[in-house]
Amino acid sequence: MRLFAPIYEAMLRWSRHRRAPALLGAISFFEAIVFPIPPEVMLAPMSLSEPQRAYRFAAISLAGSLLGMFVGYALGHFAIELAMPLLESFGYAAQFEEIKREAAENGFWLLLLAGFTPVPFKVFTLASGAVSMPLLPFFFGALIGRGKRVFLVAWAIRLGGAKAEMALRRHIEPIGWIALVLLAAAIGWLALRGTSG
Repeated sequence: MRLFAPIYEAMLRWSRHRRAPALLGAISFFEAIVFPIPPEVMLAPMSLSEPQRAYRFAAISLAGSLLGMFVGYALGHFAIELAMPLLESFGYAAQFEEIKREAAENGFWLLLLAGFTPVPFKVFTLASGAVSMPLLPFFFGALIGRGKRVFLVAWAIRLGGAKAEMALRRHIEPIGWIALVLLAAAIGWLALRGTSG
């Protein structure tokens, strides 16, 4: 069953739209709050189509994400009960409690690592707000944690160019399924860790 290739092809078409940078910023903003699809799905094909602008696209994505993260933080701080049904519907309620405990103790370091975990960044921003993490460490942790991820994507695309696009197109299905398996494994591990704690 081809699941990821059609999504990738759609993103490639969107990435060539004249308003693609604005769309990338909007996707990055909403992904940091509620949207389930990571902005890299849009960032990668945009960077592939215009490698010389890859770092600019990464900066747009990061700016949108940071704005969204502050909204997510505020939601976690002032109205976490409104966000909980959303976390439960995505299956992240158990992980949220664990992440909240970690955020209270090691928030800055947690955000530094969060950019490369399969758990969506929005869970970390909501948890940071829920435990009233100080804003300065939150900002710098989110900036570095999310920034290294989007700029790494941009760098890899610039480095690989057309070969990267061909490789990504050829292997998008196994990459997508591997990511799903890793996500399921991480959720299972966090759930087991939560029940044994």
